[in-house]
Parts: sequence; C-alpha cells; structure tokens
Amino acid sequence: MINSCCNQVATIFAVLVILSTATSAQLVFGQSEISPVLLVPMAQSDENIYVVWSSNDTGKGEIMFRGSNDNGSTFAEKMNLSNSTASDSANAQIMASGNNVFVTWWERNQTSNEPAARVSTDNGQTFGPVLKLATNGTIGESEEK
Repeated sequence: MINSCCNQVATIFAVLVILSTATSAQLVFGQSEISPVLLVPMAQSDENIYVVWSSNDTGKGEIMFRGSNDNGSTFAEKMNLSNSTASDSANAQIMASGNNVFVTWWERNQTSNEPAARVSTDNGQTFGPVLKLATNGTIGESEEK
C-alpha cells in the first residue's frame, strides 16, 4: 500500500515538473505515458489561416511562417521571418485582422533578450522589415534617438 501511494505522489510530482518547465505545451495522457505536445501559434482572418513556429534548421532558432488563403486546404511555402545570425529567435506569437498579419517573438543571445516583430499588410504574402521593439528602428539600422 505504501509503494502505491509513493508511486502516485512521484507521478503527480513528475507531471507538475513537466507542466512547470514546458512552454506552450499541453499534456497528452496515454495508457502508459504522458508526453508534452507543443502547440503551433495560429491566427485566422476570413478564409486566411496563418501559423508560426520555431525551427532550428540553420543551427540557430528561427521563426518560420506559412499562410493559407483557402481555409487551410493548402499552404504557401514557408518563410523565415527572423533570419537571425547573432541570436536565437523563440516564443513566436501571431495575430491577424483583415489583411494584416502581426508576428512577434524574442531575439535571445548571451547578452540580450529583446522583442521583435514583423508586419504584413497583404495577407502574409510579404512582410516588412524586422522591428526591434525594445529600441527605435529595425534590426540592422542604428538606433534612433
């Protein structure tokens, strides 16, 4: 009886640890295991559906984007919105309203942790420059005073 009680407490503790360390994750309860499922941020405006996610294909964290204009039946080619060489891009969020798509994320390296954004005004077909939200200007430009 004591072993059963301790095993249940250990399982609950493990679930709490997973919940406290997982970012944007849900738990899926299977017959013999619990595994986190990462959620993909998504936005919809009319028949347009947009998704963003983090990718590590380049060796650095990058923010990827895909859009659909037919309620998700098909999606355009993926776009790398962050194109970061000096930092990892993570924790993307997305919002859409009318023709506008807003994507935000964090640029992180050993010395900084700054929010960034890109905006599309044509249903995600193209995006403006990367905006540095902690300072004035865009990435690659000198800071405006």
